[in-house]
Amino acid sequence: MHTTTLHTVTGPLSYEAVRGPALAHEHLALDLDLKGDGGAVLDPRRHGPSVAAELGALREEFDLSLVVELTCRGMGRDPGALAALSRESGVAVVAATGWYYEPFHTPELADASVERLTDTLVREIEDGFGGTGIRPGVLGEIGSHGDLPSEPESRSLRAAARAASATGLSVATHAQLGRGGLAQLELLTAEGLPPERVSIGHQDLLDDPGVHKELAASGAYVAFDTVGKESYQSDDVRLRLLLSLIEAGHADRALLSCDISRHGYLLTEGGQGYGHLFRSFLPRLRAAGVDDDLVDLMTRRNPLRFLTGASVEEI
Repeated sequence: MHTTTLHTVTGPLSYEAVRGPALAHEHLALDLDLKGDGGAVLDPRRHGPSVAAELGALREEFDLSLVVELTCRGMGRDPGALAALSRESGVAVVAATGWYYEPFHTPELADASVERLTDTLVREIEDGFGGTGIRPGVLGEIGSHGDLPSEPESRSLRAAARAASATGLSVATHAQLGRGGLAQLELLTAEGLPPERVSIGHQDLLDDPGVHKELAASGAYVAFDTVGKESYQSDDVRLRLLLSLIEAGHADRALLSCDISRHGYLLTEGGQGYGHLFRSFLPRLRAAGVDDDLVDLMTRRNPLRFLTGASVEEI
């Protein structure tokens, strides 16, 4: 099953209209503040103007055309704010549904069957968020931590796979610190979801080229989606890992993004910003011999193929 239409927060969008690059894993409005220090927050009222300004500037300078916004249930999701940010910046935004990893699970997960969780997701995908009329266009970031998902994380992943199969959407995961991606993929595909409808998250935090190649060879997307988060991993290591994946013939499975998830990462607060991928990392990739066609593959065609299920030849 594949579609030519993306569900964005401002309505349907043909993938043919996406002419410039996409950021495959970002947050524009979220609240992950478990510590109470207010750091892991992007509050639309306080930080929205900075977010919109950054996106608008990237549209002007690099033709940024799409952001896949993976803030889901229990992460402070705000579809109305996403629609306002999209209109203000001129950048299309795809919103998400599903459940993050266990510390952020909402009470509805406590005793719900996979069937009930699937129904919840399918209903939101088909009817939209509350009464907003805004529909999710992806399931993500569906989370687990450790080498194997916990029992509630397994139910969440299985429900996401079933909802994806039922609606034609794809699944983007959160693999905490890059671990457990193969187990996530096994769970998702066991529910009948094709691997090409799966993106395994945060693989640039896992210094294991063998795992990356195994995921890519299966047909799944390998997300190098924390580019610029030097406190977790250096971009030197990310570059080495991505070049290894490309040299193995798997550029068609790579997704790239920055995963801005704290207001301290914004340019206005001295952070690397959403544009770090374009301003810093891609120039280094090009300097290492990666040509413009491969850059376009990884930053535009791959995200569109992931979201729609279309083939390389079609995009």
